[in-house]
Amino acid sequence: MQQHFLYKMMTNMAGDGYFSRKKEVAPLESAFNDLLKAYRLEGKFKEKSLVHDWPEIVGKTIADRTSSVFIKDKKLFVKISSGPIKKELLMNKSKVISLIEEKYGVNVIDDLVCM
Repeated sequence: MQQHFLYKMMTNMAGDGYFSRKKEVAPLESAFNDLLKAYRLEGKFKEKSLVHDWPEIVGKTIADRTSSVFIKDKKLFVKISSGPIKKELLMNKSKVISLIEEKYGVNVIDDLVCM
């Protein structure tokens, strides 16, 4: 008897739209992007994502020898502990910037500075 009552109550609520999904609901990613646009935080979010994803972009070898990564005035500053790796990164600077632009957009960084 108890189960029957609960079932009836739940089906009535679902029919009234209590549990039904609103048609105007946007996907979470879209809503999040709209929120970033509204508060003008898109650029900052992309910068933080880039710093966070640095190991994924350059790979384990370079990431293990990277002691700090930050962005200031649209320049990506990377502190590398290995001289040969730093030289290799500088030689492939345009390729790294292209990878970043591919993933995060054109105006996130303008330059890569290895320290």
